[in-house]
Amino acid sequence: MRDENKKENDLMEKIVSLCKRRGFVFQGSEIYGGLAGMYDYGHYGVALRDNIKELWWKRFVDDREDMYGLDSAILMNQKVWQASGHARGFADMLVDCTKCKRRFRVDHLKNKEVCPECGGKLSEARQFYMMLETHLGTVHDEASLSYLRPETAQGMFVNFKNVVDSFHPKLPFGIAQIGKAFRNEIAPRDFIFRLRELEQMEIEYFVRPTDWEKYFEEFRTQMHEWIKDIGLQKSHVHEIEITDEDRAHYSKRTIDFEFDFPFGQKELYGLAYRTNYDLTAHKLEYQDEETKSRIVPHVIEPSFGLDRTFLAILSDAYTEDELNGEVRSYLKLSPSVAPVKVAVFPLLKNKPELITKAREVYIILKKLIGAVEFDDNGNIGKRYRRQDEIGTPFCVVIDFDTLTNDTVTVRDRDTGEQERVKVGELIEFIRNKIN
Repeated sequence: MRDENKKENDLMEKIVSLCKRRGFVFQGSEIYGGLAGMYDYGHYGVALRDNIKELWWKRFVDDREDMYGLDSAILMNQKVWQASGHARGFADMLVDCTKCKRRFRVDHLKNKEVCPECGGKLSEARQFYMMLETHLGTVHDEASLSYLRPETAQGMFVNFKNVVDSFHPKLPFGIAQIGKAFRNEIAPRDFIFRLRELEQMEIEYFVRPTDWEKYFEEFRTQMHEWIKDIGLQKSHVHEIEITDEDRAHYSKRTIDFEFDFPFGQKELYGLAYRTNYDLTAHKLEYQDEETKSRIVPHVIEPSFGLDRTFLAILSDAYTEDELNGEVRSYLKLSPSVAPVKVAVFPLLKNKPELITKAREVYIILKKLIGAVEFDDNGNIGKRYRRQDEIGTPFCVVIDFDTLTNDTVTVRDRDTGEQERVKVGELIEFIRNKIN
């Protein structure tokens, strides 16, 4: 068990190191010692996140006729959180170790009396509120109190009437949103897995009360299809049926999709049947043209954490093998999410004729494929290794043969194999490979 834990810790350390070295993720406020639970995304991290969001939006919004997009405000009237129950109930039960002074969530402990770190005695459980408060305006009083939203869902619920009045949708229909949420986490940990500032991709899907099981199963299937879209290994994802005592107060059924992270099997996504709890709390109804009556629709909520998706993709993609007699580490990313699809190199950086031709090929690819990078920094071997670590699926090399026969070398990231391709056929060749 100790050897297995060391292996998992080593893998996590390698992923964190690669993220910083290659510009995916940086510790927030690092030059001032950092801030727990806060991370900044670098150039390649932003590109990977954007690819994830674009794929999600395409599958769950653009490719459907029953989904409406929204971007609600992070700050809302405090009455929203009072009505939803968050203001009084968004809390975890905590215990403190009387010996090492560490703090733990009760629901994360197997033994509620003994510290898992030092074996010391644990204190009585007490509530810890997870919403981050702020005040709006010049006076800090009860009337100016607001919160950084702990979830994106309430922004969709309070806009339910606006969407109905603007678009007159028929049931079933959904509202989708990608946005930031904030949690006053007790002990943020495991890199970007548990954060105080996170991003969610969520849907609130409104259905007739009698239809909830049908649409619950439909989204269950679609979530598995989404997992394939982003290249996660099916064997690393596990469905967990949440018991009555562990479900959120608003849910009548919840399935967690857990993933085999380097630090253990943890929650990645959730699928919840929220009943009509939220619309009832906000006193919202729907005029059902089919039944000619006013009803309160029930809600299916597929919830996706963007940061956890990012980490799961990196965990699955991180690979070490031996190529040309050398051990290399690389990201075996699906081309659909890779921040760079193609890198273009001149074979030598001190030959103007190669650089000129490489720039020509780069511009052609950049216009038609988009996520293309020009790289002439260091020797060809170092460039390959750098692009492998970024997760670039294909490298195109312009050499002296290119100047005579207009062909280039295309190298595959995973196998290291190289093919000669005519420049005029390069776009179609790469698109076929990517697809």
